[in-house]
Amino acid sequence: MPIASLTKVMTAMVILDANLALDEPINFNKDDKERIYNGYSRIRMGSTLSRGEALHIALMSSENLATAALARQFPGGYDAFIKAMNAKAKSLDMTDTVFVDSSGLNPDNVSTAADITKMIKAAYDYPKIRQYSTTPVHTAYFKKPRYKLGYTNTNALVRGQKWDVALSKTGYLDIAGHCLAMITEVDGKQLLIVTLDAYGKLTPVGDAGRIKKWLQSGHSGKVSESAMHYQKQKLSTLTN
Repeated sequence: MPIASLTKVMTAMVILDANLALDEPINFNKDDKERIYNGYSRIRMGSTLSRGEALHIALMSSENLATAALARQFPGGYDAFIKAMNAKAKSLDMTDTVFVDSSGLNPDNVSTAADITKMIKAAYDYPKIRQYSTTPVHTAYFKKPRYKLGYTNTNALVRGQKWDVALSKTGYLDIAGHCLAMITEVDGKQLLIVTLDAYGKLTPVGDAGRIKKWLQSGHSGKVSESAMHYQKQKLSTLTN
């Protein structure tokens, strides 16, 4: 399945594995803009931000331009970065996973729930990924020129701080649906949840709640008719 911005967890691991200085400034240019298909970003062309801050807003708020800039300014350049992503996936035995870009905007970034589980387990060993991905709100301070931008976490469970979430990443593309991967705590035990291709924007959060309820009580609660219809359509497509 296409995995959308769940890709950014692999991007973060590759950056951190390279031991690059997180306080080093990186810049944003037209090449980065083209690599996110000229998609919208509030970041101004030509401005700079530290590598660590770029990684922070990429993980917590899914800033696509940040991932493109991080990959471009990797030793060997963008192509070397994508090669490193796939090498990392192979090292984690993610046998059904392919990466072609650093943001997840390309639907050819594909994986399975089982492989994403391997990726999230590995990412949990990175304190920066745990910290950055679970920040509810954050302000990034750019230079050349000086300005600041406020960011919020894309996971409502993290924003509301209602759950004890240790690692989080969301994703969305039309073709990928709404995706969620996170590590949380249920009744004193850590739980890793991966959902791919959910129906609506809040469906992954609702599904996480239903999974939690099912584990605690044996009952998951109701699922909307529209979501059930969407599932049947998708299953029909996959089986055909």
